[in-house]
Amino acid sequence: MERAARLLKQRRQPAEANGDQATVDAPTSMSDMIERSEISNARDICVLLRAHGEQQWLLSVLLPVLRQVERPGSVPEDQLGAALAYLELLWLDARRRAAETDAALARLQPADTQPDLVLYEKARRYHAAVRRLRGMLARRVAQRMQPAPAPVDVNVDLDADNQHAHR
Repeated sequence: MERAARLLKQRRQPAEANGDQATVDAPTSMSDMIERSEISNARDICVLLRAHGEQQWLLSVLLPVLRQVERPGSVPEDQLGAALAYLELLWLDARRRAAETDAALARLQPADTQPDLVLYEKARRYHAAVRRLRGMLARRVAQRMQPAPAPVDVNVDLDADNQHAHR
């Protein structure tokens, strides 16, 4: 794993330019890589990849935790607070991923300038499907994140009513 990470990590490499040593900077972000790309559909492909990655993460990481928290009795009462805190952390990560996917969509060119209209439409439809999934999960997470109403102690209320009745 460590070796694979080393192989994938881009580094500054010396390059020869007119006989002198120079350095070539590796792209620092996805948008830099897209700008330097020679692929005409790079932005469409970026949206497709980001939407796919976000969808897979939502379904394989966030949803199983959400389902477990939603199922009554599946999380012991003394561990429920930790489970909800973990769900909240996952939701923050989901929102970050959503912002990255939405930013990739915002970089798409208008449809009339696209070399491949079919790929452009697929990217927009896939993004819309992931947005719907996000919305559904957002409602379910919000329901779990709402603080539970404080339990009403029936005895305290009755005692207060009895005191008023005797006066």
